[in-house]
Amino acid sequence: MQSAFELAMPWWQFVLRAVAVYVVLLFLIRLSGKRTMGQFTPFDMLLIVLLGNAVQNALLGKDTSLTGGILLASTLIAMNWLLGFITARSRRAERVIEGEPVVLARNGKLFDRALKRELVSRADFHEAMRQQGCADVSEVKLALLETNGQISIVAKD
Repeated sequence: MQSAFELAMPWWQFVLRAVAVYVVLLFLIRLSGKRTMGQFTPFDMLLIVLLGNAVQNALLGKDTSLTGGILLASTLIAMNWLLGFITARSRRAERVIEGEPVVLARNGKLFDRALKRELVSRADFHEAMRQQGCADVSEVKLALLETNGQISIVAKD
């Protein structure tokens, strides 16, 4: 039972590893685009599971102790809280970390280039229109791909 609490490396290495992995994964997820986070497909769920498995050794090294796991979990939660704290207080940090909404359509005109750049299929766009009560693109005053990956539609009056 003693070995369950003995760390295989100094505590600060756990913290450093957790911070490094968190920052790298945040960058990679941010790089993958807004749409990745907006709607989870079976492929996205698989990616999340595999990412967790892929970074496990980078986080833990050879340590399998309860203390190490708790230290890592605490560090990752603290990093998440810290980023939330920073983005809530700095518009610039929010823009860098979370991005900005992207206009997908305006005044009945669909912007194909924006759809392609943001990896939004026409089918996904039309589904969002239907969910928000628009039967045709001509009824759309403004359509935005929000920073959380959801598509918001404002209908014409």
